[in-house]
Amino acid sequence: MSYPPVQGGGSLIVAWQVKSKHVLVVGGGEVAAGRILHALNADAHVTVVSPASGLNDEVAFRIAEKQVTHVDRTFQPSDLDTADMVMCAIDDPEASTQVWKLCKERRIPANIADVPPECDFYFGSMYRDGPLQVMVSTNGNGPKLASIVRKKIANALPENMGAAIENVGKLRKMLREVAPNQEEGPKRMKWMSAVCEQWSLDDLVQMKEQDMERLLSHYAPGDVPPFQQVRQG
Repeated sequence: MSYPPVQGGGSLIVAWQVKSKHVLVVGGGEVAAGRILHALNADAHVTVVSPASGLNDEVAFRIAEKQVTHVDRTFQPSDLDTADMVMCAIDDPEASTQVWKLCKERRIPANIADVPPECDFYFGSMYRDGPLQVMVSTNGNGPKLASIVRKKIANALPENMGAAIENVGKLRKMLREVAPNQEEGPKRMKWMSAVCEQWSLDDLVQMKEQDMERLLSHYAPGDVPPFQQVRQG
């Protein structure tokens, strides 16, 4: 029996759930603005530590709209007291390294912009369409190339992929209400896989709640009728 070979030098790419967690962003420039948006898109509570004089227009907007909490000064070690994650983006290598060392002491995951050795995680080039997220990472070797690859992938995806995924998510949630028992897990997974494989992307996009209810009536016997049959009732 053969197994996949080990390819060292990669990153463990995961979807990090930071909803309602405290993310500290040190800095207020263009790079910090990108980090802030990533964190807000993940529903994190974001605190920005930066003198007001160092804020760019986007970060100033986030602060004015109360999307983030702003501390108007340079970083202090006490800022880490409530942080679950730290993103540092300042033009001061010595100060950045100090932030990194303090995070290591407290075992707080951190990213020091443009210093790969001082990062517990990297930011890849991201494509977003509703619930769909695709990240391309070069493990710090070529950010521009990651952007080029991401654009090629995005151009190859159907425009309505996000809408289809949203509907599949709704159907999956309704299925769990119809068949909530844990022992139903394998059957639920198999049936949902069959729906995604047998229905076209357009079918999934057009699916309404009434269609979902009719489709779910076929879960018990385990069959997946064509979309038009379900639509016609």
